[in-house]
Amino acid sequence: MTTFFAQPYNIDATGFYFTDVDEYLERSSTNRDRYGQLVEEYEIQFIDGESIDAKLAEAHGINQANLSEVIAFMDVADAHEKVAFIIAVDECGYDASCNISEVDIDIYEMDSLNELAEHFVEEGLFGSIPERIRRYLDIDAIARDLGFDYSETEISGTRYVYRCS
Repeated sequence: MTTFFAQPYNIDATGFYFTDVDEYLERSSTNRDRYGQLVEEYEIQFIDGESIDAKLAEAHGINQANLSEVIAFMDVADAHEKVAFIIAVDECGYDASCNISEVDIDIYEMDSLNELAEHFVEEGLFGSIPERIRRYLDIDAIARDLGFDYSETEISGTRYVYRCS
């Protein structure tokens, strides 16, 4: 379960924890400062939950305006969609309002460009290379060439190699 905190910008008010949009709406509609005035503006903070959801909230720039959208995305998106969104926004420069299904990005769960180079050779992306010749390939050179198009990142303890189009 993911926990958030609504921190009022009003220094005379007290914030509150919540786990979903309904709870946020209920608590914010009754939250008053010490003078009895309704608190209107909050900073939304990610407090507890899966680390990938923390990165997702950060990539979205979670706030009052997009709170329901962010929580809905966290609930329905699978791990690959979350990773794709985080990379698209944080690494590739896409806007947080982008539709992840329309983003052209290649993502591989791999530790390095060398591992990607070996994968491409095995998959035949460089054509059919006989086994007896493969041992003579310079994987480091192929990885350096891939580095012009691909980059590496780490999200929630998992390393990825990606290419933005």
